[in-house]
Amino acid sequence: MEFDLNNAPPIDARLTALREQAKNRRDPATEDDTLRLLLSVARMLKAERILEIGTAEGLTSIALLLECPKAEVTTIELEEERYILAKKNFARFGVEDRTNLILGDAGEVLLSLQKQYDLIFLDGPKAQYLQYFPQLKRLLRTGGALFADDVLLYGWVSGKVETPVKRRSIVRKIREYLQAVSADRDFLTNILEVGEGVALSIKK
Repeated sequence: MEFDLNNAPPIDARLTALREQAKNRRDPATEDDTLRLLLSVARMLKAERILEIGTAEGLTSIALLLECPKAEVTTIELEEERYILAKKNFARFGVEDRTNLILGDAGEVLLSLQKQYDLIFLDGPKAQYLQYFPQLKRLLRTGGALFADDVLLYGWVSGKVETPVKRRSIVRKIREYLQAVSADRDFLTNILEVGEGVALSIKK
């Protein structure tokens, strides 16, 4: 599976400005190349049902909704301040009627979801990726894509860069997720050196 990021969908100029502001505040914002890849996957799938773990300010959801005009996004955020800001941003871009914004712990919320999704964007707490995996597998339709972000994390996970002592636990947990999803015969997984690393898993 190959993607040419030079031909990836363009990002709305207003959205780009908000993304830059978020980065300047050091608020989580998907890397530019990662977002372009995500939008390319969404376009390839003609995604209509999208699930996002980790809303932050809602900017990635907005990009997906602008790229996929028939899509609806269910997105989960744990922190109330970000939840409120995301809600405002959805209204600003006129996409609030196509979002199901949930305030809560993803580990609990996932258990209550029943729909099948075309695309799942996993960008919440990295240490919880493996815990979420069984529910994400249940919720992903056959042929759908599970797109996990930050799986190489500054080169620590691949071993290219020595992991700081304080980060060894999270690196171990990301490695466990990568081992689990790569070994699962129901998925075809590619680990891509885009942004801080993407594990793109297609459900067979």
